[in-house]
Formats: sequence, C-alpha cells, structure tokens
Amino acid sequence: MQDLWVFGYGSLMWRPGFSYEEAVPALLHGAHRSLCVYSWVHRGTRERPGLVLGLDRGGACKGMAFRVAAKNREEVIAYLREREQVTMIYKEATRALRLEDGFATRTQALTFLVDREHDQYAGVLPRENLLHVVRGAQGQSGANPEYVINTANHLDQLGIHDPVLSWLSRKLAGDAAAKESGLRAQP
Repeated sequence: MQDLWVFGYGSLMWRPGFSYEEAVPALLHGAHRSLCVYSWVHRGTRERPGLVLGLDRGGACKGMAFRVAAKNREEVIAYLREREQVTMIYKEATRALRLEDGFATRTQALTFLVDREHDQYAGVLPRENLLHVVRGAQGQSGANPEYVINTANHLDQLGIHDPVLSWLSRKLAGDAAAKESGLRAQP
C-alpha cells in the first residue's frame, strides 16, 4: 500500500485533524473553492443553516496537500468520511494535483467535491446574501463567522487570494469588533 495524498481547500488546511508526514501547497484544476454549501451540522442547523466551503466544478483551486503514511491510510480515510460526509453533500473523489514543492510534482489526491444535486447545495450567492446567512449561524463545530474568518486568515497566510472570503471576513470581523466595543461601553 502506498502513501495517501489528501487535498484540503477549507478548514482541512488549518485544522486537518489527522496525522500526516508533510503538508505542501498544491493546485487542483477543474474545481474551485466556493462558499456554496448550506451547513446543517458543523456551522449551522436545518432551522438556521450556515455556509461552508465546497469544491465546485470549473476553474482551479490552490490549497494544501497532506501526505499520509501508508500505514495510516485507512484510518485517515475513515476519519475524513466521518467528518466530511455527515450529510453526504460531498462526493469523494481522487483528483490530479500539482504540488508546489519546487519540482511541480504531479500526484493524485483524495478530496471531496460538492454534489450539486444535494439539498444543501447553495450555488452561487451574492455577497450580501452570504453575509446574511453566515452572521449568527452556529453549529456543532462552532460559529459560522469563526469558520469564515479562520479560513480567510489561513488563505492570506498562504498567499492565496480569495476576494469573496476576504470581503466576507472583513465584514464579519467588523461585526465582532463592533459587538466587543459595545460590550465594553456598557456600564
């Protein structure tokens, strides 16, 4: 059995939750990062959904590739299925990546693509709608604004420009600062 590569494009980049041998920036062609999944579990509920990222068809996506030792392969796949497939919104897939390792190494990686036929598929929403949905949404893994801000910050640290997430993160951070300021001003 050989090592497994896993492609992360959202929270897996900053909170993989599994052991890996190395993490390398990578590029996946044929899909792009999009805040297109209504979250009913991790960052929202059915009654008050949040939004999380999905890999939607078309374009390209910069993210992180994690190399998992062959001996941990099955354990990591089971963990990822449990984490990512709670409501089966994603399709498990193996896709070609180009590692940004100085050699432009090509490899195959496990990733999860959004299922456009699933009830949780939000599609492309205008920025103001994204902001409205994310504000106040909370799920088992925490607040939806925290997820967006953490992901946007991590993308910035990696030098990955995502104009929609950056805009949304600034708006949500402004909300948090205004709330904190208001709390401190209370007698």
